[in-house]
Formats: sequence, C-alpha cells, structure tokens
Amino acid sequence: MTSRFNRPSTRRIALSAIAGASLAVVSALSALPAVAAEKVNLGVSIPAATHSFMGGINYWANQAKKDLEKAHPDLKITIKTAANAPEQANQLQDLATVTKINTLVIFPFESAALTKPVEQVKSKGVYVTVVDRGLTDTSAQDAYVAGDNTAFGVIPAEYIAKKLNGKGNVVALRGIATTLDNERMDAFNAVLKNHPDVKLLDAKYANWNRDDAFKVTQDYLTRFKDIDAIWAADDDMAVGVLKAIEQAKRKDIKIVFGGAGAKGMVKTIMDGDNKMIDADVSYSPKFIYDAIKLTAEARLKGEKLPAKTIIPSVLITKENAKDFYHPNSPF
Repeated sequence: MTSRFNRPSTRRIALSAIAGASLAVVSALSALPAVAAEKVNLGVSIPAATHSFMGGINYWANQAKKDLEKAHPDLKITIKTAANAPEQANQLQDLATVTKINTLVIFPFESAALTKPVEQVKSKGVYVTVVDRGLTDTSAQDAYVAGDNTAFGVIPAEYIAKKLNGKGNVVALRGIATTLDNERMDAFNAVLKNHPDVKLLDAKYANWNRDDAFKVTQDYLTRFKDIDAIWAADDDMAVGVLKAIEQAKRKDIKIVFGGAGAKGMVKTIMDGDNKMIDADVSYSPKFIYDAIKLTAEARLKGEKLPAKTIIPSVLITKENAKDFYHPNSPF
C-alpha cells in the first residue's frame, strides 16, 4: 500500500512530465518557419503630367516604386497615369480585375467622378489610400493623405491682407473642382471676412494650368480696372498670370501669390527678381512618395494607416526660401 507521504512526490513527477512536454511543444513550434506576410500588389493611379506639379507627382511616384520594390521583395507596384477622369476610372477597373491589386493609392483626377469607381474597387477587398484630392464619400477609402489645404488658403489670404494694409481689390484663380480646392477657397474666404475692406472681385477655375490661367487673367484685367493682388493658388497658374500682366502692361497689381513651392518660384523669391512675388506657400508633390511608402509598409505588416494624415503647409519667404529650393526636382 502506498504511503500518503509518497503522494506529493508522485505529483511532482507528474507535473515535471507535463512541464517537460509543454517545453518540447513550445520548442517544436518555435522551430517551425514563420508564416510569410501576404504579398502586397499595390496599384498607383495618378493624373498624367499635364503641368509641372503633376510632373513632380509622376516623378515621386516612380521614385517610390524604385526605392520600395528594391527594399521589399514581397511588394509589387504598378503605376497608371490618366489624362482625364473617365480614363482613370477605366484604369481602376483594369488594376482590380487584370492586375488584381490588393492595395490602391490613388490621386483622383476629380473628386465626384472618381468616388464611385474607387468605391467599386474597395468593395472587392482592396485597401484604399486616397491622396490630395479627396472623394465626395469618405466611406470609399481606408485612409487619406494630403497637404494642409486649409493652411494653403489661410496663409495667402493673411499675407495679402497684411501687405495691402487691410484694404484693396483681389481676384483669385481656382484649380479643378475638387474637395481640396473647396477647402482652400473656403479657408481663403474665411480670412477675408475678417478684412471687410479687402474685396474679392471674382474667383474662377483655371485648372492649375498656365494657359488657362493666362486666359482667366486676361478676362480679369479686361473687366477690372483696379486690381491690387492676385491669388493664383498654384505656381503654374502664377506663371500664366504674370504673362497676362506683362502683356497688358498693367502696373496696379502689387502682389501675385501662387502656391506649392515650385523651384522657379522659390528661386524668384530667393533672388528678389520680381517685386510682385515675395512669398509662397509650401505643398510639395513628394507627398505621393510618402503616401505610397506609408501604405505599402503598413500593408506589408498587415496594419492600417490612420484615417487621415496631413502634411503641414507653411509660408515661404526670402528668409526661409533656401529650405524649400530643390533645383534637381522637376517641380
């Protein structure tokens, strides 16, 4: 008969056996190969390089593809460029059904026209990051990355109002009908409400295009005999504005304020070559690189981005212009 004094010893032996078996299982599991993360097949959909800012977008998107595919063997990036919204919508279908992407980074050509096509891609299980030009329905995206469009409108409005000592006539050139353009214009108008003697005579779309800006400015110069400042809302448009002013030989315009920090405009500020241009607001096309990188690396880890990532926009003047001057960039 087994003594009761021997039972604890028996129990210890049993527990030791269980512990040893558990360690063996853990050791065996740790020796198994790690489960590979899902390969990321990432599509990038952007407008074609119709003007220099978009040239910068195309440059930085291709740079991201080069850098990231080299760094991550499980990543494939396909870039599509579109000349208009319908073409971009068709390309999205190809990316989803032919290329079979599981991740999308899109810079929409237009907000409203691309919302439904993006929504259809997302419904197939594709992770979607929208860049810069937001969609009209945010449920069609997983993440949004952009520059600070509110600051993009606030900064020039405050600068113009201050330079005009709170009194003068202003005209504006808008971009394309997008959510970001609305944000910029709303922010600009909100500042001017605090300066009732600064009058916004008109604001027309010029499509972020030099030739369109030239035509819109010609119209303004014909209609309005006294203009103190022009907010071009883009450095490409500012080039068209300056050409129209020069051709019309107008001397009343004191300020032309563009936007985005194009290298030519920043150099003009640095050198003091044009008395109408002594400030700009930053909005670098490099954010497409950042958006692709953030999205790709998050998806490779099986993670998500924050719902919104905003890259600050700041005032560029002669004092800090050198920090924004990138002579080798296409923009």
